[in-house]
Order: sequence, then C-alpha cells, then structure tokens
Amino acid sequence: MFRALGAYLDSIKARDPAPRSRWEVLLYPGVLALGLHRLAHWLFKGELYFFARFINHVARFLTAIDIHPGATIGRHLFIDHGFTVIGETAIIGDNVTIYQCVTLGGTNPTNGVGGKRHPTIEDDVILGSGAQVLGPITVGKRARVGANAVVTQNVPEGATMVGVRARPTLVEAKDYQKDFIPYGTPCSEIFDPSTQKLEILQCEMEQLQKRIAAFAKERNREEEESETKGRDSA
Repeated sequence: MFRALGAYLDSIKARDPAPRSRWEVLLYPGVLALGLHRLAHWLFKGELYFFARFINHVARFLTAIDIHPGATIGRHLFIDHGFTVIGETAIIGDNVTIYQCVTLGGTNPTNGVGGKRHPTIEDDVILGSGAQVLGPITVGKRARVGANAVVTQNVPEGATMVGVRARPTLVEAKDYQKDFIPYGTPCSEIFDPSTQKLEILQCEMEQLQKRIAAFAKERNREEEESETKGRDSA
C-alpha cells in the first residue's frame, strides 16, 4: 500500500516541477479528491449509493473537484489545481494528466438513451486547462487536448487537438511526444499549438545556423588543404 502510494506521488512529481517533496504532493487537492473517490467508488459498486454520494459531496466541498462515484479511474491520475468535473460513466486510463477546469461531460440526458454517456480517456493522455470532452467518445493513448478545446468526436492515438470544435493540428499523430514534458514541448520534437509558428521559425533558424557552421567548417578545411598543397609544391 505504502509502496503504491509512493509510486503515485513520484508520478506526480515527475509531471509537475513545483513540489520539492512527496509531503508537499500529499497536500494537492487532486490527490485528496482521488483518494476519496476510491472509497466512494468502492461504496458505489457495493450499491451503497447514498454513502458514496455523501463522500463525493465532501470531496467536492474540500477540493472543488467533482468526480462521480461511478467513474472508473486507472493508476496515477494527476489532476492539477482542480475545478474539474468527471461524469458517472467516464473511464480514465493510467498516467492521465488533467489541468484545471476540465469537464468530462455526458450526452443530453433528456434523449432517453442510457448506458455510456461520458468519454473514455486512454493511457498517457494530457487534457489542457478548460478542455471540454463531451459524450461517449474515446481519446486515444498519448493524445493531447489543448486549452479550452471542445472535443465531441473520437481522438486518434497520439493526436494533438485544439479549437472549438476541436481539430487535430498539423503535427502527425505518429510523431506524438513520447515523454511527458510539463507546460510545453521542445521544438526539436513537436510543436506546441499555442506557439507553433514561433517554434517553427526557431527550428528553421537553428537548422540554418547548423548549415552555416557546417559550410564554414568545410571551407576552412578546404583552405587548409589548399595551403598545404601550395607549400608542398613550393
């Protein structure tokens, strides 16, 4: 149990540069909300719905994070800051990162259609601040949803989605970021949607500088060889 808790806290430290220790991570509202949700979900599965809802309300009061007791959540979920809503039939995989003010919402309850109403978030997904993921859709592994994006259709594995209604960026899904980098990505690997044009220019400048340096090095080498041949012939 303590080993699993330590691994969970370490997974948050790896994704958030702010905390200096595990003890600091324990104070995060997302950690408390998830811990209370585990208990509420256990009661919900035992059909003790009133007590499950009571714990849900306590967690929401303490953390400003509303996770329905029926939601299924995998390992190492990191909810940064809070103000997040997760619906009853939502399914969240492992190592998912959710920034503040995200909603995993359902379809219109007045249409009489029961069953799965909320999204499925697969492993290693990142949901940016204010993102709204609506309906029984699937967000594929390692996908990234930009800030304030509204997602209403399935997201391919590794895609980066931005806008209202959310659409994939120019970055190919096969080129998704393999390692988690908080608050942005290096231009050498993938472009952040919010600063994409600037990062493309920076990358082009870096490539030009490398080509100029290689050209200068080659020219110096040729001049040295020419001087050497001139001395030998003399």
